[in-house]
Amino acid sequence: MFRLIACSRSPESGSAGATNAAPGAAAILVRGVGPEPDSLDPQKARTTESQTILRDLCEGLTSLDKSAAAAPGAARAWTVSDDGKTYTFKLRPDARWSNGDRVVAQDFVAGLRRLVDPATASPYAQVIDVITDATDIIAGKKPPQSLGIGAPDEATVLIHLVAPAPYLPGLVAHPSTCPVHRPTLARHGEALARPGIMVSNGAFVLKDWLQGAYILATRNRYYWNDSATRLQAVKYLLIADENAELTRYRGGELHITAVVPRGQFDWIKANLPDQLHVSPQLSTYYYGFNLRRAPFRDDPGLRRALSLVIDREKLAQLVLRVGELPAYGWVPPGVYNYSSQSFDYRDQPLGERLAEARRLYAQAGYSSAKPLRFELRYNAGEVHSKLAVAIASMWKEALGVEARLTAVEFKSLLQDIDRGEVEVFRSSWVGDYNDAYTFAQYLKSDFGLNLTHYSNPAYDALL
Repeated sequence: MFRLIACSRSPESGSAGATNAAPGAAAILVRGVGPEPDSLDPQKARTTESQTILRDLCEGLTSLDKSAAAAPGAARAWTVSDDGKTYTFKLRPDARWSNGDRVVAQDFVAGLRRLVDPATASPYAQVIDVITDATDIIAGKKPPQSLGIGAPDEATVLIHLVAPAPYLPGLVAHPSTCPVHRPTLARHGEALARPGIMVSNGAFVLKDWLQGAYILATRNRYYWNDSATRLQAVKYLLIADENAELTRYRGGELHITAVVPRGQFDWIKANLPDQLHVSPQLSTYYYGFNLRRAPFRDDPGLRRALSLVIDREKLAQLVLRVGELPAYGWVPPGVYNYSSQSFDYRDQPLGERLAEARRLYAQAGYSSAKPLRFELRYNAGEVHSKLAVAIASMWKEALGVEARLTAVEFKSLLQDIDRGEVEVFRSSWVGDYNDAYTFAQYLKSDFGLNLTHYSNPAYDALL
């Protein structure tokens, strides 16, 4: 894996966005969310698109305010023990499910147990590995009932940790930690997130899902803060192509689009300045190596050679041009209480980096007569295509590498990665909460979304 861009503007989900006039009298907000979500089951959802919608449907113990700090959610308040290892959350007495049932502490216990249960196979199970016994449960060594979470009464949730984790209040705002409506789970099982079945505790409830077209969520009148809700419904249009989404936005079909094609950014900035909003985002865009296959599995020197020749400044300034920062570390700038660590070659002149890369490339057994050949697979999209072409050109010019570029639909890319049918692939990671651990944890050997399968016992021990 090597990092290309640390995004104060995300090239994947686009924190550069645009807004049309506000919804009319019907108060139905229409927004684009990109490709089809993989799931709306809080404990199973994986993609950014899914998480975006789930934040409207579900509410964790906490929520995030405008500065991304933890704020009261389903819990009105919380305290932490002197040793930092036990959190006590007090639920709101008026917290309700979308069918009118009261949200109780046992619903959060059930949700977190389901998250770590191996039978759920949640990609986010390890996100709560700081909770007592979570790691052993995920590994199948202990039952879900042993998880360090309790409900001494209907209004109190206790969470016990293996070590102090100041980021926990922000973590329990993540959709994967949302409660589960236990009667619905018992009655419908894995179908609990379908329209007409899903019972949620957020400001909106799932009403309809037409595959490949849209998802409709309507106002949850039982939501504890419904008086602050101004919309009757939200319609999420599912549009995989960012140019098509912008066209529909400009045609008045959408109130909000979160994608701005790079080729049109300057035009939008000049002609629609009042509609364009650019906001920071904690994310890192990267290319990953499949470390279960040769030639990258056993040759970190070869991987380093490919990373060394990437001119990240050129990518940010000439290819992307929307304010992205060159990434010389895994954790992006702006993470709370963290001083970013950089690769050892960050300040090395490009000429010296190229010389080292050529030495490592030759050491791995490759040359102009015997070039390294592999496939770079990425999901279709203007920005991904431009980056792939630019980087493949850098590899070719500096080392003679022959990279075959293959664009596929996003869903297909995820499936290909999961099946191990890729050599090099593009991906990104958006922080789940504002703490360095959400990035550091990504590279743990047993983390469910460690797509490269990087494994280093010494690194795991440090975490």
